[in-house]
Amino acid sequence: MANLSQQKRERMLAFLETLKAQHTDDDSLIALGEIEKELKAKKYGLVWEEHEEAVDVMMQTHIPVFTEAADMEINGDPSTDRFNFLLEGDNLLSLQLLEKTVRGDVDVIYIDPPYNTGGKDFIYDDAFVDETDGFRHSKWLSFIHARLVIAQKLLKQSGVIFISIDDNEMAQLKLLCDDVFGAMNFVGMILWKKKTNGNNMGWLPPVHDYVLCYAKDIASIFDMGYEVTEEEIAQRYSNPDNDPRGPWTTSDLSANHVGPSFPITNPKTGQVFNPPEGRYWVFNEQEVLKRIADGRIIFGKSGDARPVQRVFAKDRVISKRKAESWWDKTGMNADATKELKDIFNQAKVFTHPKPTQLIKDIIRISCDKKDSLILDFFAGSGTTAQAILELNAEDGGNRRFILCTNNQNSICETITYPRIKTVITGIRQDGSEYSEGIPANLMFFRTGFVGKESEDLSENLLEHICEMIQLEHGVKIDDQKYVIIMDDEDMDTFEQNISNYTQLKAVFINQEVFLSSSQEALLENIDTYIIPDYYFDFELREAGEIW
Repeated sequence: MANLSQQKRERMLAFLETLKAQHTDDDSLIALGEIEKELKAKKYGLVWEEHEEAVDVMMQTHIPVFTEAADMEINGDPSTDRFNFLLEGDNLLSLQLLEKTVRGDVDVIYIDPPYNTGGKDFIYDDAFVDETDGFRHSKWLSFIHARLVIAQKLLKQSGVIFISIDDNEMAQLKLLCDDVFGAMNFVGMILWKKKTNGNNMGWLPPVHDYVLCYAKDIASIFDMGYEVTEEEIAQRYSNPDNDPRGPWTTSDLSANHVGPSFPITNPKTGQVFNPPEGRYWVFNEQEVLKRIADGRIIFGKSGDARPVQRVFAKDRVISKRKAESWWDKTGMNADATKELKDIFNQAKVFTHPKPTQLIKDIIRISCDKKDSLILDFFAGSGTTAQAILELNAEDGGNRRFILCTNNQNSICETITYPRIKTVITGIRQDGSEYSEGIPANLMFFRTGFVGKESEDLSENLLEHICEMIQLEHGVKIDDQKYVIIMDDEDMDTFEQNISNYTQLKAVFINQEVFLSSSQEALLENIDTYIIPDYYFDFELREAGEIW
């Protein structure tokens, strides 16, 4: 069958060639080139009207930077130098800077973006987008697309992203993610039960949200899963006959792969058993006899049933359990509301928060490593931070988080930050005791701008290098354990006072610093990092500051 759309495009492209021959001035050729580009653009997939955000316009003349808020720093774990980060400001700016510092380092991303319900949940260019906006979906797609493109770059090759969403944008988001992450990297869709009923929510009330999951490279996550807990082991294993080898359970002695097929005789009753039709024993005859003798193959509790394996808990290989797509036992909105009420000692702190259990389960199924890095760039009330801190406390992990949120309605400073501080210190804002606390450290950065046309652009950007180093390495430049050297004078001073650095762990040196032979020798036994030029190199070249 003929592709009518393709035939139509080919006719228009042929006519464009005629127009190019007739109109050779620059303006006409530029315009015709743009038309040709649109005609040749992909014709399958999600198509929307692209919109420009105010932050995009700002970045045309300004360079985003982080500025550390030292008074907001939390030092709650003296046993480690590792820090978590809370980044306040437009998350597109934060992502732009994270691309320079943690690109390819993030194990798990979880985000809970605005659902674009048509109510007051999605702000675009300082105005709420409501149901009457003809470009409602296009604005949301432009907004989320810009952020997901960077998110994909931040993930490790084995990294995964989870995105909470509801019916309003689920279909569009699925197509968008297919484009950004690749349809082949779609891992699955979780249906999370968020409430027990949908009273006053229509004839078919939605009592669930969706959580889309995509991988950076799906081939690298086939062994994803989470370890079976001690509680689950206790449920599966028992010891009814007081076997000295401990709790045990049974498993099938046959399998559907090709293997040995012979009769097994119950030594007590003489009854003979053959493998079920189409199946085979998992052990050869000699091994079967050996296992019958030591009680690892039994004939049921009665002693005359079909033979099964006796599997002891102590011999189990650390097993992993895959997640299913229906999540109805992993916390609900009501649980999340109670969690916030407990932390702040007041009700209605934040609308539609997510429960910590949801985030914990997401991390458990997606990342084996207990020293993983998790990013949430729609941090909201800070559920992700609390979930990670509690998970570390439960299993002794060293997971770190980076949270990004704006300060709309002062949410970052009055909800997100105080929540994290309460969980770490165990003390609420009102001074009352919340818990014993969970040891952790946190740095607080605010996003800002440096004008591209400023006279001292290079010096202005250098003032924000420290924040970039701290983010990339997850440590605090404290001039004791971690030292930054920006020029020859700093290096000379460092050399002269080297005996004072009794706790020194690493030095970060500007690549323009000229080292003497004695200084090179001094640094041989010190972890030394050259400050990379990718922090602001592009911006300085663009401004003509460097060549």
